[in-house]
Amino acid sequence: MSQELLVTPLHALHIEMGAKMVPFAGYDMPVQYALGVRKEHIHCRESAGLFDVSHMGQLRLHGENAAKVIESLVPVDIIDLPAGKQRYAFFTNEQGGILDDLMVTNFGDHLFVVVNAACKEQDIAHIQAHLPDDVTMEIIEDRALLALQGPKAAQVLARLNPVVSDMVFMDAAKVELLGIECLVSRSGYTGEDGYEISVPANKAEELARELLGQEEVEWIGLGARDSLRLECGLCLYGHDLDTTTTPVEASLLWGISKPRRADGERAGGFPGADIILEQIKTKDIVRKRIGLQGQSKAPVREGSKLFDADGNEIGIVTSGTFGPTKGAPVAMGYVQTDFAVIGTEIFAEVRGKKLPMTVEKMPFVPQNYYRG
Repeated sequence: MSQELLVTPLHALHIEMGAKMVPFAGYDMPVQYALGVRKEHIHCRESAGLFDVSHMGQLRLHGENAAKVIESLVPVDIIDLPAGKQRYAFFTNEQGGILDDLMVTNFGDHLFVVVNAACKEQDIAHIQAHLPDDVTMEIIEDRALLALQGPKAAQVLARLNPVVSDMVFMDAAKVELLGIECLVSRSGYTGEDGYEISVPANKAEELARELLGQEEVEWIGLGARDSLRLECGLCLYGHDLDTTTTPVEASLLWGISKPRRADGERAGGFPGADIILEQIKTKDIVRKRIGLQGQSKAPVREGSKLFDADGNEIGIVTSGTFGPTKGAPVAMGYVQTDFAVIGTEIFAEVRGKKLPMTVEKMPFVPQNYYRG
């Protein structure tokens, strides 16, 4: 099985560091290290954690109409994205469903796009199908991707180049680290301050070892990455988002640029716009993504059915775990709209028992992005 899996440029280093490896999105990936998931989670919240996210897809789009192409596929403004800035976006289909979520960065001379590992091939085909002759797409296969996350991430990375201290959330720049040209953004998937670093594959281990040599830094695996993002209310594609779920149902209205959803000449212009804009206007949806906090200590996992007080099935959990920072089980899922009200008590079925949970506002713990 493992021989069929792809590996990242840091695979040998994970093995050397004693990582427990698991299949994930077609790759052999570290789920945890010696510290264990809970301690890794807490370490990232309190200090600085290093993540290998090289399984993600990295793309470059060249040509003056590159931004126009991407803007036609997402409900987000890309044409007016300033150089040195990054934006969260999602591809939609004609039914208004979400094909994938992604990050788009304007590096001035090109757009840099990062897509999810499991959707990489379909995303590339989707973009390719819409490329005019004057825009070219480069699939980057010779770079790794590292994420350095946590309240001490900035002071750690500033030892390698002080310029990173001047960046704020969603800034991006070409930055030399150890004499290596890296693409660095001040962003991440943990809710903490931090950076994502695209580094040449043949230099990735050198950079990773340098960062791990700092006393604040520990390797963090997929297990803690999942609990960190869930506590901060961040969706995981293929679980909390999919092709049958619209951004309105997914409570991602903030991810649709205002000019694209207001009346005016820039409204719409993306796949499924008629359906999505109608849902925004009428608020007529039958289900909605919510956050849930457990009232007991038992974690509620993905796939658990949700019920009202009368025993009627009203929804399903799409992500769930015990939140080490929150100190309670946390989950997100979809329920009938009538039940998507903060403070509502609903029940999750776990091993035949109905466990009480409360609809809570997300994020469950504060997001600590550095905005200057």
